[in-house]
Amino acid sequence: MSWTEVIIEIAREHAEALSDALMEAGALSVSVEDADEGTDQEKPLFGEPGMEPTEAAWDHSRVVALTDTDADQAAIVAEAAGAIKLAQVPAFTTRSVADADWVRLTQSQFEPIHIGTNIWVVPSWHEAPDPDGLILELDPGLAFGTGSHPTTRLCMEWLEAHPKPGKSVLDYGCGSGILAMVAKKVGAGDVAGVDIDPQAIESARANAERNACEIAFYVPDEFAVSPNERHAKGQFDIVVANILSSPLKLMAPMLSGRVAPGGSLVLSGVLARQAEEVAAAYAPFIKLGVWAEQDGWVALHGTLGQDTVPAPRSAS
Repeated sequence: MSWTEVIIEIAREHAEALSDALMEAGALSVSVEDADEGTDQEKPLFGEPGMEPTEAAWDHSRVVALTDTDADQAAIVAEAAGAIKLAQVPAFTTRSVADADWVRLTQSQFEPIHIGTNIWVVPSWHEAPDPDGLILELDPGLAFGTGSHPTTRLCMEWLEAHPKPGKSVLDYGCGSGILAMVAKKVGAGDVAGVDIDPQAIESARANAERNACEIAFYVPDEFAVSPNERHAKGQFDIVVANILSSPLKLMAPMLSGRVAPGGSLVLSGVLARQAEEVAAAYAPFIKLGVWAEQDGWVALHGTLGQDTVPAPRSAS
């Protein structure tokens, strides 16, 4: 089986509406790209994890619609243009899309990821590049956290750099469970993960089982009534939360209250420009400082009961 792509270059103000109209007119799927990609005019659009960028298209956008080969591409474009009242039907080009082994093609886009000193995140269809490393077998899925995003990497690197053999760890906003698994594999004892998304909890439990990690995962309501006293009401030697700056600020009393005396709090999902305001929200409870920065994102850390802001990661 094969398909035909319809390619239309159009101004930003029409890109989103045209995309919707093309779908209504019979397109199988539609994507919007930067028509200036690869040139000096290329413009990146960024959004925080789980949040869309504020702009949905580029000044010079390329709309790509996938259609059946035997469809009337000209009629689809004309109908879409009419639906959004464009002054004229935009020019378009087409290209054929041959059938392929889409599973294998998709898998080829995900290679093992090396993180920190010794951590490897390895999809199930790959061999581990370093069998003696800290190996996490993890396939891309619905839950956030495969090690590809800087916030996840920073938390993983912190856990690797601060092993606490036998200590307790809480991963709040656990997503795929990747941080909880790193904690377990560097020697932590009692490890728990919490996420508001039941689908993430299912994913985390499956990932932990695959990686032979004994971890308890909960949605918040289950966490509050866990028969494990520490999980329900107690404190942990390390609390790590890779979420977003706004919920992190709101949860400052709760997350700080989950840190045991002398324990560590690690936060990410925070842009560098947001670091001061997040640290200020936690200041009444724990002194936080930037541990490290990567691609504009930071990880904050602090020790409960320590009066000074901790030092950042050494450049060496």
